[in-house]
Amino acid sequence: MAAGPPGSRRLLPLLLLLGPALGPALAQSLGQTRFVCTSVPLDGDVCAASALGTGSAEELKGTVLQLRETVLQQKETIMNQKETIRELTAKLGRCESQSVLELPGEGKGRKGFSKNTMGDLSRPAAAETLSQLGQTLQSLKTRLENLEQFSRMNSSSQTNNLKDILQNKIDDLEKQVLSRVNSLEEGKLSPRNESEERGKIESTLTSLHQRISDLEKGQKDNRPPDRFQLTFPMRTNYMYAKVKKSLPEMYAFSICMWIKSSASPGMGTPFSYAVPGQANELVLIEWGNNPMEILINDKVAKLPFTINDGKWHHICVTWTTRDGVWEAYQDGTQTGNGENLAPYHPIKPQGVLVLGQEQDTLGGGFDATQAFVGELAHFNVWDRKLSPGEVYGLATCSSKALAGNVIAWAEANIDIYGGATKWTFEACRQLN
Repeated sequence: MAAGPPGSRRLLPLLLLLGPALGPALAQSLGQTRFVCTSVPLDGDVCAASALGTGSAEELKGTVLQLRETVLQQKETIMNQKETIRELTAKLGRCESQSVLELPGEGKGRKGFSKNTMGDLSRPAAAETLSQLGQTLQSLKTRLENLEQFSRMNSSSQTNNLKDILQNKIDDLEKQVLSRVNSLEEGKLSPRNESEERGKIESTLTSLHQRISDLEKGQKDNRPPDRFQLTFPMRTNYMYAKVKKSLPEMYAFSICMWIKSSASPGMGTPFSYAVPGQANELVLIEWGNNPMEILINDKVAKLPFTINDGKWHHICVTWTTRDGVWEAYQDGTQTGNGENLAPYHPIKPQGVLVLGQEQDTLGGGFDATQAFVGELAHFNVWDRKLSPGEVYGLATCSSKALAGNVIAWAEANIDIYGGATKWTFEACRQLN
């Protein structure tokens, strides 16, 4: 076979190298390109020869790079379009599934309602909201009973009239909630009507809560500063109380409180103390079906408490950094002890102490599933281990109550947020 012109010996290897990568696009581009051939010896350097030639090889390389960039851009555009098509397809599927369908078990021709998933609650969510409203009503009734006790000791026609008005409002609210439950069970409420009903009930609850709060403020000057309790009626990520004072560096502590809850599963987080760099510096938590635990610097000890029965209980936890020895007391009796809980780790200062929520960040990052549900009072902190006798005296009110030398339970020491409520509490009365 006859050898081709000298230039073909240069062009052929270059096309063989670049041809598979370029594909049809290069073939089309080269169809109108004028080539200048340069003779290259068999053992010569193609690149060196092209540099000495007319420079066509450099132009060719530029064309190749430009085409490659174009291909990559086209691929990226196609991928973006595919993703857009996939999203639109998914949205169309959801719209079709939410269209008006015939209800099963009903006569032909009767259609179900079109579900507005963007605004109104689903049936399970609506039922949960009703449950929360019921808990709030129960909380308001308890507060009203407390006001009745106060009014008996300080009887006046004005107080009695206000009590009667509030009692009537609560009765009306209970009727509204019951009516709404029946309507939900019978499927009578449309999404729009459901939202309107929910808005009316919540508005009335807010008004009622404000009236009771105003009455409770009138009691403030007539009671000792430590005779109050905090109530967290439902799981939220916004109801909590914050202790104004931080903890100092502590090599031992005793933390005691009165507590009442029947929440299930788990009563949540009665308190949490976070410091910069460690959100779980000191936490008391009962989460899910797990037993109550105390965390110190993320180290955990399980506490043998049985207090989730809707009754008031007095609990204490003591700890010392030496060997990490801890003790747990319920209603004045030691129920458990252990050691090696964060040994030789002092509790760090300059943190944030929160009641009712577990902190994932310093002073925030609350999770509603870990929120405390119940009532809490007489939260006191000492920087030493209380003796068993001192703990028993606190739980039985058999001696003058000790106030924490680090944190003492007083209204002036606590800020309340998100609708957590506060009213008069007498610890010793709970034992009768």
